[in-house]
Amino acid sequence: MSRMTPVEFARTLGSGLLSFPVTHFNDDYSVNENAYRDNLGRLADYKVSGLFAAGGTGEFFSLTPAEIDRVVRACVEETRGRTPVIAPAGQGTALAVELARAAEAAGADGILLLPPYLVGSEQAGLAAHVEAVCRATGLGVIVYNRANAQLNEQTLAGLCARNPNLVGFKDGVGDVELMTRIYAGLGDRLTYVGGLPTAETYALPYLEMGVTTYSSAIFNFLPEWALSFYDMVRRRDRDAVYRELREFVLPYIAIRNRKRGYAVSIVKAGMTAVGRHAGPVRPPLTDFDAAELAELKALIGDRR
Repeated sequence: MSRMTPVEFARTLGSGLLSFPVTHFNDDYSVNENAYRDNLGRLADYKVSGLFAAGGTGEFFSLTPAEIDRVVRACVEETRGRTPVIAPAGQGTALAVELARAAEAAGADGILLLPPYLVGSEQAGLAAHVEAVCRATGLGVIVYNRANAQLNEQTLAGLCARNPNLVGFKDGVGDVELMTRIYAGLGDRLTYVGGLPTAETYALPYLEMGVTTYSSAIFNFLPEWALSFYDMVRRRDRDAVYRELREFVLPYIAIRNRKRGYAVSIVKAGMTAVGRHAGPVRPPLTDFDAAELAELKALIGDRR
């Protein structure tokens, strides 16, 4: 059973930085659980408000349900209550329900509901998908608003009214007007999470819209830097934030944008660059080549 109620879970999430640990693989693409556990033990020593096990940066889309359960259980066991663990649910509705139930049985503290697989849907269908997952678990659920699963403010308000354990909204769209409408209507009913790729870029303006936290992939390989940057954002230290954006984040994004799928690949490359190799990314993603890795390592410099 979860250590916290959905409301406690949501309040905790909004109080600090969040991160997606990578999932470690061997050279044959099998899960390297020992390396994964070792890295989790290191990351859990830092003051973060939640770890998304087997999430987007953790290659959820490439893992089998059995592997997802294995990764979530390892994360729960290795963090030992020091950090809330958020497990993934997604794909079709039936599988998302199964994954949510498995996460609760594994001891996770909450659910991140990722978009359903491939299909486009009307608002009524998306609402039914979210509601099925909420009703399948007593855990707090965060809905990830991106790609083919974009809820409008009316649909979201109705879901919140019917499902008290829907406690989080993660934005992966970047529609400022939509975020304003949602926050104006629902206020503190939800915890709002920044979920655009390399969320540090948007952290300061999003803070003004009630988005008090975001998920940092960079935390995987530069945890001290990621926490320091988050503190700059929360202090609204514009000069410091924009200095780090110019000197590190924007050049990092320029490398990330060179090839499709590099939003995940660059994180595993960052792990290698700081001496914490996490193995390859699984196909259909592709890894950095030697020149790109050297460029990233030079950009990281003494930030490690």
